[in-house]
Amino acid sequence: MTEVNNAAEMKRLFDTGAHFAQVKSRRHPSMKPFLVGTKGRQEIIDLVKTAEQLEAAKGAMAALAKEGKTVLLVGGKVEIAALVKAAAESINAPYVAARWLGGTISNWTEIKKRVDRLAELLESSATGALAKQHTKLELVMIGREKARLEIRLDGITTMTKKPDALLVVDTKHEKHAVKEANDAGIPIIAIMSSDCDLREAAYPIVANDTSRETVKLILGELTKAFTTGQTA
Repeated sequence: MTEVNNAAEMKRLFDTGAHFAQVKSRRHPSMKPFLVGTKGRQEIIDLVKTAEQLEAAKGAMAALAKEGKTVLLVGGKVEIAALVKAAAESINAPYVAARWLGGTISNWTEIKKRVDRLAELLESSATGALAKQHTKLELVMIGREKARLEIRLDGITTMTKKPDALLVVDTKHEKHAVKEANDAGIPIIAIMSSDCDLREAAYPIVANDTSRETVKLILGELTKAFTTGQTA
């Protein structure tokens, strides 16, 4: 049954172009065992191994959900940011779908102060308390502060502590987030192409991380596994 499932998974991955890696000159040495050839200038990913990795990552997501753990989704590349946000929202998970805010993990105490400040401003705005307590000029300045915080903290306002795991799209692009997580001993599940360092993820999924359809498919499988784990 597992072989049948993997074959079906491989077909779905192939149809999205998941097998297209980077050009050979951009290949990270750790990725060589996961490549099976070339087509034109592009190297080709072994989707047999990708399907196996995806199954392992789904198991990890289900286990995290079952234990009530927090998974932070990270992916700020323009072409996939909206997919990351949508995937996170589908499981009520925090996310960073823009530039990584340095210190989100390594200096969480300070970041949490900003999150709390934003929550305070949003609540005051909703109740009308700000208008009663400040001048028009002060309100303009506070409005700017609120807008700035919303842009920088969008997606992590529900986080009350450091995440238990990260789900990252393209570890090379998200190198700052990856370093903070690895330094803190936080496991990473990652969709990563051949230009990434395999060692940076506890659960790597080697696939085309620039293809919207590939990323959408894999994120869908992972969030589905997370939902299953929540009800297990």
